[in-house]
Amino acid sequence: MKAVLLGIALLTLSGCSMSLGTPKISSEPSLMARGSTYKDLVSLPIPKGKIFVSVYDFRDQTGQYKPQPNSNFSTAVPQGGAALLTTALLDSRWFIPLEREGLQNLLTERKIIRAAQKKDEAPTNHGDYLPSLTSANIMMEGGIVAYDTNVKTGGAGARYLGIGASGKYRTDQVTVNVRAVDVRSGKILLSVTTSKTILSKELQTGVFKFVDYKDLLEAELGYSTNEPVNLAVMSAIDAAVVHVIVGGIKTGLWQPARSEDINHPTIQAYLSKSFPIM
Repeated sequence: MKAVLLGIALLTLSGCSMSLGTPKISSEPSLMARGSTYKDLVSLPIPKGKIFVSVYDFRDQTGQYKPQPNSNFSTAVPQGGAALLTTALLDSRWFIPLEREGLQNLLTERKIIRAAQKKDEAPTNHGDYLPSLTSANIMMEGGIVAYDTNVKTGGAGARYLGIGASGKYRTDQVTVNVRAVDVRSGKILLSVTTSKTILSKELQTGVFKFVDYKDLLEAELGYSTNEPVNLAVMSAIDAAVVHVIVGGIKTGLWQPARSEDINHPTIQAYLSKSFPIM
């Protein structure tokens, strides 16, 4: 009887270990992963003319911090929202982002060049003429406006004769807002708010059984997966940029290079979605 129970326990644990599918960790750095909305972003047709945009800031407006036992000074969402939005604007091929987050550094470098030009010490790669900075047509504003935890939780489990397994999941949600502002008038041309669900799940199996009146067999096995928050934020920003582009086409702010591109599958898919226009 002891051998039978021990065999069942070992088979159960070995089967669970085979299903774990422990991922291989690469020692080489790689480009940041992108979500499914990235395919929509890069599949858009090219515009009739690219638009100069400026991104000064894309702040964390949630006020949320990671739960204990993490540090109270560790925020729940990444603080590099401006960099993520700039990347999405570049990848869309509809916008030309202008450096504004590090504007002071850029102005300092230009002052150094001008000082060198006055002393006839300007480097040859800069030439004798330093043009003015390019002004933006559109200013992108917004931020990460909400981070909701435990939006949905659940789980299931079973145990028989001390052998069992259980699983549970939790979903959080991050929300971002992107606004396109006319630099000349300050009018908000478009405002888009998108949300992305963050999934976390945990699976556990274990054995707790007396195989004899004094011999106790106890074993546990489990794993958990947590979707990266920065990936969820990036996906929400990608979706917001696509909605801004499609909303601008709908309202006549900008146009694709060819008139027939209005029937592009991605544009039509996003046009069919509810889009609030201010």
